[in-house]
Amino acid sequence: MVVAGVEGFANASPDRSAASPAPSASPAQQRVMALKAAQKDATADARALGLGGKEKLIVRDVIKAADGTVHTRYERTYDGLPVLGGDLVTHEQKGEDTDVSKAASARISVASLDAERSSASAEKTAVAASKKLKNDDTHAKSHRKVVWAVDNKPALAWETMVTGTQPDGTPSMLRVVTDATTGKQLSTEETIETGSGTGNYGGKVELGTTKKGSSYELVDRAHGGHRTTDAENRNWQDLSPGKLFTDKDDKWGGGRQTAAVDVAYGHAKTWDFYKNTLKRNGIRNDGKGALSRVHVDNNFANAYWNDDCFCMSYGDGERGKPITQLDVVGHELSHGVTSATANLRYEDESGGLNEATSDIFGTAVEFSANNSKDRADYLIGELVDLRGDGKPLRYMDQPSKDGRSQDYWDEQTGGLNPHLSSGVGNHFFYLLSEGSGAKTVRGVKYNSPTKNGSKVTGIGRDKAVKIWYKALTEQFTSTTTYAEARKGTIEAAGDLFGKGSKEVKAVEAAWSAVNVK
Repeated sequence: MVVAGVEGFANASPDRSAASPAPSASPAQQRVMALKAAQKDATADARALGLGGKEKLIVRDVIKAADGTVHTRYERTYDGLPVLGGDLVTHEQKGEDTDVSKAASARISVASLDAERSSASAEKTAVAASKKLKNDDTHAKSHRKVVWAVDNKPALAWETMVTGTQPDGTPSMLRVVTDATTGKQLSTEETIETGSGTGNYGGKVELGTTKKGSSYELVDRAHGGHRTTDAENRNWQDLSPGKLFTDKDDKWGGGRQTAAVDVAYGHAKTWDFYKNTLKRNGIRNDGKGALSRVHVDNNFANAYWNDDCFCMSYGDGERGKPITQLDVVGHELSHGVTSATANLRYEDESGGLNEATSDIFGTAVEFSANNSKDRADYLIGELVDLRGDGKPLRYMDQPSKDGRSQDYWDEQTGGLNPHLSSGVGNHFFYLLSEGSGAKTVRGVKYNSPTKNGSKVTGIGRDKAVKIWYKALTEQFTSTTTYAEARKGTIEAAGDLFGKGSKEVKAVEAAWSAVNVK
């Protein structure tokens, strides 16, 4: 993220900071109105930002902060082509110049839109990249011509999507970007974002259902019309909605319904967390619930989010226990939130931040739900026992306790699997919430170290969550690094609690403690 002052922006484009939506409009309608108004002004904004004549801005989101600042998130096109890494966020406040956060600082320009390398050549490279990762059943699904700007060296490129199956059985939807002039592979990004857990831990819970005729459907109208369906063990590549769960007496559970109960409950609790704590109206902030499909494939020991179907898919697990634990549901749905906001690329350091974001919010959902059967903690997937050793998948207080994840940032962080590099962000969040050293929280013992030997005093989980969310939605871009995340969270903490506040100092101390400077 490159932050630079843009002189005169507030005066060069229409002032949206003073705009007020119709008071009678619903939150979803207000959002639609704000998006339309911002798109109407997009051409003027592009000129004010000094973009070239071939560049256009497409509005993705508009957020008006409590202090009146309007944060408008844009994607960018060049001569009609999508610009990967061209996203930016403008920050406008009446009477003040406005800054802009850019994923790429370079001026977007390419010599020609004629590709010297064919799309077929790009597909061959992409399939080879998938096979190199030991993925099975690889097939090029689609391709499109784009402008690649992630490394600040704009180039005409091919983006190819390759389907397959990862070595652990998880679906693969690999995005491979290839230089359209040289044929060089520029990027390889796995877009299926996964996590693991075990169902049947929520106990007896209340569900939102809808009566239809003489029976009931597992459709939760109070939470965006969320639907829970049975995928009937069809192959994970089959993204059809599945069979909607129904019940005659509205008393759910037993057999194939058990996994559905956990998922419907998890979606509702995740929705409630975002709405009550962060004032977000659903995953895309549009008031619409996602689709959840249980019993995907056979003995599939994972769960994953897919943007294409705006849906969550849950396997039954290798031990006959569906992968539907509460923090897993919160984690996966939060991938949808990230996709709808900063859209952190699932590679390099932004990939670690993407996974950390889901762990942070999945943990927050668990605390918010306060379910006595699934105790809230800073352990990820603690009920899964996926490795057969009775241990959690990840630890936020000291990530390296899993034997793989990072406690602290170093120069190798960007090259790690996002599930491992997420340790830096998870550790930061724990330190900011609870502080360093040994302590017991809700009956669970923790002992969090620091890289620099410092003592960090936590500010509480609720404040830490709000700081992370504000930074994600207002400051982060698709290519944000850990150093830039530090800047973004400091900015967010200052906006929320004051520039010289103890909260800002705590954010700085927590990042220093995990070696992010």
